[in-house]
Amino acid sequence: MFSSFHQGRKFSELSEAEIIALAISSEEDDARIYRTFAGQLRAEFPQSAKLFEEMAQEEDVHRRRLHELFETRFGPDIPLIRREHVAGYYARRPIWLTQNLSLDQIRGTARQMEAQAQRFYETAAKRSSDSATRKLLSDLAAEEASHEDKAIHLEQSLLSQDVRDEEDEAAHRQFVLTWVQPGLAGLMDGSVSTLAPIFATAFATQDTWTTFQVGLAASVGAGISMGFTEAASDDGAISGRGSPIKRGIASGVMTTIGGLGHALPYLIPHFWTATMIAMIVVFVELWAIVWLQKKYMETPFLRATFQVVLGGALVFAAGALIGSG
Repeated sequence: MFSSFHQGRKFSELSEAEIIALAISSEEDDARIYRTFAGQLRAEFPQSAKLFEEMAQEEDVHRRRLHELFETRFGPDIPLIRREHVAGYYARRPIWLTQNLSLDQIRGTARQMEAQAQRFYETAAKRSSDSATRKLLSDLAAEEASHEDKAIHLEQSLLSQDVRDEEDEAAHRQFVLTWVQPGLAGLMDGSVSTLAPIFATAFATQDTWTTFQVGLAASVGAGISMGFTEAASDDGAISGRGSPIKRGIASGVMTTIGGLGHALPYLIPHFWTATMIAMIVVFVELWAIVWLQKKYMETPFLRATFQVVLGGALVFAAGALIGSG
């Protein structure tokens, strides 16, 4: 009845056989994770995929040695014990949460995996009062340390600086295509297209609450429209722009943010104070877009300024004139 409150056994409660069984299951899990990484990277980063294949093979060797050790000491029946059964044992990220990691994040995760295993065995060895168990845990810690060194050696031998630079550049390009480009398009649309209705309402009514409501509706509506449009326009299979869901989220969220930037000041009840702050926000938004275009899209500064600042100024002027008229 109270089994759902069970937090796992303490490491101090495990027998030597259970400790070895835990090490075997952990090595098996890590090999599976490395092979998952290899599968995710194989199409775009073949050299990194090869690195993780070899690391998975190293984990297999580790597991076989531990398996032989267990059979020698305790027989063929290995108890079922996994890391989630032990309180405080280092956790691993679920497979479905590793599918969206960047190349650098995957490499960092692998290094962290080996370092965590090494630290765990070292700590466990210090806490053990049994000499045989302490020696076993110390040996495992040494194995994990050598495995981490092996991983570094494999990375250095398989990934030359040219290969690493090429893969890093490809990863950066994918990041720009999947997140930056649709996000920037959304920010531009949200910042510019909502200027006319917001400032037309502001000057027509001089009612800050009504202006905020119009701005909120325009921003959210534009965000939903841009998000669905981006997601439906390209599935990414041929263009290589990545997941349509990711691009839709980036475009929709940034469109909404772009519109809300100059709508939120109208929560201030004083009309001219709110309007002056909104104008300042618009100025900052437009120049921020110019900077982002130059940095990530390599758009020449003058061209970006012409497209964004001049276009935004014209839309703002149109909204103000219509509202004043």
